[in-house]
Amino acid sequence: MGQHEHVRVAVIGSGFGGLGAAVRLRREGITDFVVLERADSVGGTWRDNSYPGCACDVPSHLYSFSFAPNPDWPRTFSGQQHIRAYLEHVADTFRLRSHIRLNHEVLMMHWDKDELRWEIETSKGMLTADVVVSATGPLSDPKIPEIPGLADFPGKVFHSSRWDHDYDLRGKRVAMIGTGASAIQIVPSIQPEAAQLTLFQRTPPWVLPRMDRAITGAERWLHRRLPFTGAARRGLLWGIRELQVSAFTKRPNELGLIESIAKRNMGRSIKDPVLRGKLTPSYRIGCKRILLSSEYYPALAQPNVDVVASGLAEVRGSTLVAADGTETEADAIIFGTGFRVTDMPIAERVVGADGITLAEAWKDGMESLRGATAAGFPNWMTIIGPNTGLGNSSMILMIESQLNYLADYMRQLNVLGGRAALAARPSAVHTWNRRVQERMERTVWKSGGCNSWYLDANGRNTTLWPGTTGEFRRATREVDLAEYEVVRVSAKGAEPAVGAEPAVDAESAVEAVEAVEPAQSPEAVR
Repeated sequence: MGQHEHVRVAVIGSGFGGLGAAVRLRREGITDFVVLERADSVGGTWRDNSYPGCACDVPSHLYSFSFAPNPDWPRTFSGQQHIRAYLEHVADTFRLRSHIRLNHEVLMMHWDKDELRWEIETSKGMLTADVVVSATGPLSDPKIPEIPGLADFPGKVFHSSRWDHDYDLRGKRVAMIGTGASAIQIVPSIQPEAAQLTLFQRTPPWVLPRMDRAITGAERWLHRRLPFTGAARRGLLWGIRELQVSAFTKRPNELGLIESIAKRNMGRSIKDPVLRGKLTPSYRIGCKRILLSSEYYPALAQPNVDVVASGLAEVRGSTLVAADGTETEADAIIFGTGFRVTDMPIAERVVGADGITLAEAWKDGMESLRGATAAGFPNWMTIIGPNTGLGNSSMILMIESQLNYLADYMRQLNVLGGRAALAARPSAVHTWNRRVQERMERTVWKSGGCNSWYLDANGRNTTLWPGTTGEFRRATREVDLAEYEVVRVSAKGAEPAVGAEPAVDAESAVEAVEAVEPAQSPEAVR
């Protein structure tokens, strides 16, 4: 890459969001773009997370692009290796390899107000871009809590997303820290090998049975020969999840039946009343992420497993001390403690029009317009931005909605012509987020009685979308120029274009959130 290479669009990250953006750009006729990837291969979180038992908790036929269906998924809930292979297939099928720059970590981005472009410093040199699409994803940078004495632990320490495959757990005393989605897959996978497995649990999760099975050869043949059957399967999976949304977002008390299913799932394997008490949550199901596993509870009932109902507070040599004072000896510590979701590190590397970083702009909480653009950061867009996460369905649906928005964003820039940028109006950003937060108050994520990674340091849920995927698809169908200032280059530098729309109340920014006609399928609301 040359020192001064310039491209129309720079995409950051090569997971589902980044590869999806690349495909959509090509379909829009835009080929002057690069995909900057810090690692040595594509795949995003499905490349990084290779721990034992790693698999998706969304059905395979829903966890794939609508424009790239896979009739050959081997299981109803596919494993990490199959999802990663699918992403490699997407990169090849849509001829993206020539656009992808591996081992190019983005170190810093600055908005050049005079030239109306982004200056991007990478680990392999500089380039500039008219538009930046940030698709680093919220599950990319692991979070390990600061534990006194951890640095002096004589054994092995690693995070679930940075699994050390060269370290043999057989015969070792292993401590698993955390009880999230990764931990409940890791525990049953390593329990037979470990001499002793101690699970440090601050808060027990609600766990439903995982109805996983192999997809038969006949099913795969049918989906290959008659593609509409795969589309119908996907549509059915989508529709069922859309019908569940209101219980999470409007009527959390209706989730009691789901709690009873989770309790029966536990009761089948956990007969010890003391252990069952430790594992029973005290909050409404859905407040934290609902987990799926049919092996987790049986593993916890094994004699070489101990559950400590408290978080890890201190490390004294090889002795781990829980917050309740329980002491445990360990040879290895595995952190399943999640990621930097509400304070994404990429925000520290983006410097906008006002000379401040995105992290500084978001110091009181992440805010964006329609989950995509941020005030003060022209021609910058994020995939899986604030309040675009889901609690019960496939993130690929949300990503494809944002790709629609990206496509129209590029069309609007083309229509404007010349050197122009779109800058999200603060009034539109604030109005959108105010309405989102108002809706959030009714959801189980705010009223369910738990403290989850969905919430930021101020207790605001800046991660999840409080509605259906159909609503979001409608809300991101196209760019409303009334929500943006058009910035052009003049003799004095960048300034709002003559005749640009004045600041507006921006109530229209959220009309689609309030009244959306129900869709018939994921593609129907495109």
